[in-house]
Amino acid sequence: MSNPTYAEVEAALLGRWPETRLEPSLERITALCRLLGDPQDAYPVVHLTGTNGKSSTARMVDALLRALDLRTGRFTSPHLQSMTERISLDGEPLTEEQFVEAFADVAAYAQVVDDSQPHPVSFFELTVAMAFAAFADAPVDAAVVEVGMGGSWDATNVAHGKVAVVTPVAVDHARYLGDTAAEVAVEKSGIIKAGSHAVLAAQEPDVLDVLVRRSLEVGATVLREGVDFGVVERLNAVGGQQVALQGLNARYDDVLLRLHGAHQAQNAAVALATVEAFVDAELDGDLVRAAFGEVTSPGRLEVLRRSPTVLVDSAHNPHGVRAAVETVQDAFTFSPLVGVVGAMADKDVEEMLRELEPVLAHVVCTQNSLDRSMRAEELGELAEEVFGEDRVTVVRSLDDALVRAIAMAETGEGMEEAIGSGGVLVIGSVVTAGEARILLGGGPAGGAA
Repeated sequence: MSNPTYAEVEAALLGRWPETRLEPSLERITALCRLLGDPQDAYPVVHLTGTNGKSSTARMVDALLRALDLRTGRFTSPHLQSMTERISLDGEPLTEEQFVEAFADVAAYAQVVDDSQPHPVSFFELTVAMAFAAFADAPVDAAVVEVGMGGSWDATNVAHGKVAVVTPVAVDHARYLGDTAAEVAVEKSGIIKAGSHAVLAAQEPDVLDVLVRRSLEVGATVLREGVDFGVVERLNAVGGQQVALQGLNARYDDVLLRLHGAHQAQNAAVALATVEAFVDAELDGDLVRAAFGEVTSPGRLEVLRRSPTVLVDSAHNPHGVRAAVETVQDAFTFSPLVGVVGAMADKDVEEMLRELEPVLAHVVCTQNSLDRSMRAEELGELAEEVFGEDRVTVVRSLDDALVRAIAMAETGEGMEEAIGSGGVLVIGSVVTAGEARILLGGGPAGGAA
């Protein structure tokens, strides 16, 4: 493909094995990286896994590292609106032109691997290689790399993380990773490497046991939330929250975080400890406050409209939905709160609906543009079992679903709630969140961390 356009590169990537298809092997990505000169070894890596909170934590780590005048690369997935969001340099996603260049740099090598392996290089493996190569070319001083799924067999795991971060672990992708959180943790623990620092967010006891055992086996230094670092204080503030964080070496007070929820405060504590471990030093308090003050996390309880307020959240499993619900109750007062839910068919949709039921006056069931999306009618049937028929509306088009929900929040139509402070919560899938952002005029989702 000579001088491809961005649209052609996007099509070429989408034509490969999708992210939802997993063949547990590092052979293809190892071979591809070797042909590229093992770019992942050219810089120290912060490697993140976990079930929820990875992308927000990665953006916080990125912001702190840049505040230290380090040049950063960041790889996150999935994207909300554009593939370019997956690969960032100095807090900004690659331009479409840079993304095309990154693809061109690795495409011929990917073809060599395709021809030599029983299975072709996947979409995810190719984007990982593009990121690693782009970071080496920059060159970056540090790469912040988020796994796609799991850990041990994830394509990003050809990198040797100087710091391995494990955000809260719960059950997701059960088909590939296991039916219990402890089973999932075994797979995720694979990113903890010999001689690294393992920064562990608060975990269930059986999950923590797996992670600590792995750390001891490989000789990694364990740093635990609630023991070595954590959130000391948290107060809701206009547009976010004010927190005091205990780091590995010092306490950092009066940190304004422009993100809502206790889980984001915990993500901040994890990010702070990660960077302290990475540089092996206490950080300047003013630097920490400045860095956290600029962090955004698109699609994570993001306010995209006022009167009524519309929140968009990319939670796509029960654990993530529960955190979103707790945050909405903690930081907002909506009456009524109307949900717009669009979820993937392979997720635990019924349990997500059960988490939403106590806080939603009404739910509008819809679907996103992907074939994997659960049909709106099927989602509606599940919702009726949880909410009852009177609290469920089915609108197949996401655009129309948003219009319907906003109208219901404005008027309180059919609901006995107080009128004038209604809100809408769009939730259930990263894709739904991304498409809703576009429809609501949310602007680019990459942006500086």
